[in-house]
Amino acid sequence: MKRFLSKYADWLLTLFFGLVVFLFWECRYPFALTFQEQLQLFLFDGDYFCERMAEPGGLARYVGEFLVQFYNATVIGALILAILFMMVQRLTWRLMRCEGYYYLSLIPALVLWFAMGDENVMLVYVVALIMAMGCILGLRPLERLNLIGRVIIALVALPLLYWLIGPLALLVAVCMVPTWLAGLAVIYVVALVLVSAWLLPYPLVRLAVGIGYYRFPVTIPYLLILIPVLIAMMHYGCRHLPKPKQGVKYALILAITALLFVPQHYGFDAKKYELMEYDYLVRIKDWNGIIAKAEQQTPDKPMSVSATNLALAMTNQLGERAFEFYQRGSQGLLPPFERNYATTQLTGEIYFHLGLVNTAQRLAFEAMEAISNYNKSGRALKRLVETNVINGQYKVADKYLKMLEKTIFYRRWAERMRAMLGDEKAINAHPLYGTLRQYRLQEDFLFSDTELDKICGQLFMHNHQNQMAAQYLLLLPLLDKDVPRFMQYAQYVQSQVRYNPRSCQEAIAFGFMQQRQQPPQGLISPLILQQLNDFSRIYSAGGKGAPGLEQFRNSVWYYLMVGK
Repeated sequence: MKRFLSKYADWLLTLFFGLVVFLFWECRYPFALTFQEQLQLFLFDGDYFCERMAEPGGLARYVGEFLVQFYNATVIGALILAILFMMVQRLTWRLMRCEGYYYLSLIPALVLWFAMGDENVMLVYVVALIMAMGCILGLRPLERLNLIGRVIIALVALPLLYWLIGPLALLVAVCMVPTWLAGLAVIYVVALVLVSAWLLPYPLVRLAVGIGYYRFPVTIPYLLILIPVLIAMMHYGCRHLPKPKQGVKYALILAITALLFVPQHYGFDAKKYELMEYDYLVRIKDWNGIIAKAEQQTPDKPMSVSATNLALAMTNQLGERAFEFYQRGSQGLLPPFERNYATTQLTGEIYFHLGLVNTAQRLAFEAMEAISNYNKSGRALKRLVETNVINGQYKVADKYLKMLEKTIFYRRWAERMRAMLGDEKAINAHPLYGTLRQYRLQEDFLFSDTELDKICGQLFMHNHQNQMAAQYLLLLPLLDKDVPRFMQYAQYVQSQVRYNPRSCQEAIAFGFMQQRQQPPQGLISPLILQQLNDFSRIYSAGGKGAPGLEQFRNSVWYYLMVGK
């Protein structure tokens, strides 16, 4: 056993590292993988391939986007990342050529892991880095050639590599020639970038930082620059290190093992990834999952509050439980427009389920246009298909379906949707599309963010079965602390449907108390009336800071008088 462990210790360490990476993505942040996948649309199409190959770094981008589409199945996505990270580590070791320092080969992979805490770092960068390191190893036999031969090969190979993998060809340039020629090789690659900027319709800065390395085209994090620098230093410097003593070796093992946990705790912003999880749960319509998550930790960001309120509305619990959670005013129900993919997509989900189909369609367009690297989105295209099917715009829906049919994970859904095109009976019988056809307003119009209650009122007047519109209509004025307006809406809603949840009873009781009147018999439960009397007595005695008010934290009165 000892002999086996001694012989394969290096590989066992690599496999252990890969297992940690796999478990990290699959168990802790699987929703981050689906978030990446929905920000691109990989097409099995000759035009798509040619479009990618027509730009510097095109092959790396094509391969990276090909792999990202498998993030739809998070187990496969986590496995892909684990394999790529192991490849970075093993290739670093091969480049080091330094016995006794195997643990040091983990450092570039750990820095990369830390850098990928930024969700805008693209897998394209990882693929290009692996390709660059593989090229250095593949060109290593050329070291036997004389100087003239190596220079000639560099002059031919570097333009090709730059076109295939982008500016990471600089790493190959530095490592494939003698040290004293590295500066000239770098100048040569820089000249290639300048020529590309002159010939191609891309700004110089975008070509310099890599077209697909980072989601924002004209910038790149410093860590992504540091990684190839580290690899080049290890390539040239580690081979000259003396074999470490046993104590030094154990110290290195301990230090690298400790660094293994740095990316997990410091590289990933917990709040940002929490919002990604809410977005994922909304995408798969796991309303109970959203509520359970909000119960564990009260959401306090606009996006998470909006998702929680949507989940409560979709399960018909908004009127009963809205004030159990932190509220941010009416914007926690219908957020204002922001030119941001995630928030716009979530806002579109709310409008879609309310029945404002055209608004949801516009926001799907806006969300896709807000993707910083100009990619398309499979999720957004699906929504555009749905809205056009609901509206009866079958030719437009067909255009989007043709794109989705060229994918792996959306093709079957697209085929099912194609079978529904023009089939009015099937669409009307569909549990979602048929219902939204009844909810949607027939006339298109523009509306202001300050008149959202009027829009919900029109939706409810159009179809009294639209429970979500009724819930939002009554909660909007309450969240704005406008009790008289709520009283008007509540009177109309209750004249049309039987809807009198806890929040409505509390607000109605409060409204009558303000008018120094008694509510009609049977409208408010005796328990709520007693609780309002207790709240009023405690508040009158001590104001907002009165001891004992905390017991009413989940009530409308606490929100109106104290705030959360």
